[in-house]
Amino acid sequence: MAGKGVAYWLMKSEPDVYGIDHLRQETTTLWDGIRNYQARNFMRSMAIGDQAFFYHSNTKPPGIVGLMEVIETGITDPSQFDPSSKYHDPDTNPDTPRWDCVRLRYLREFPRMLTLDQLKESFTVDELAVVRRGNRLSILPVPDATAVRLFSLLAD
Repeated sequence: MAGKGVAYWLMKSEPDVYGIDHLRQETTTLWDGIRNYQARNFMRSMAIGDQAFFYHSNTKPPGIVGLMEVIETGITDPSQFDPSSKYHDPDTNPDTPRWDCVRLRYLREFPRMLTLDQLKESFTVDELAVVRRGNRLSILPVPDATAVRLFSLLAD
């Protein structure tokens, strides 16, 4: 995906922890606290200008609610060094950080949520990994053709 223009991602967050309303108010955020190697590696492959669908997870119903843009990459996640953070990693240190993050900018909220049930009706697992039963990964790549279809479904 990288190097071919804008890549698309789906990034999950629980709305009561950090939702689209928080991002809209703050305008930018550090997407820190990711403690899964595959999700971290997806973040490492992001480029400035990439766009991410903001997905509210662990809520009824879960679904896509907005759009963000990657504005900074390659940031060492500061929460890994903070003993008071729930994301503290005692096995890492500033000389050999294990966890990275990106900075995102609010682009927009969609007029309506595209729920997980609607996503399951419209996409296969190969097209959109979030529809896979039991998928708990918080950051997922979205193929270009799928992103085009998502934008089409969200436009009304």
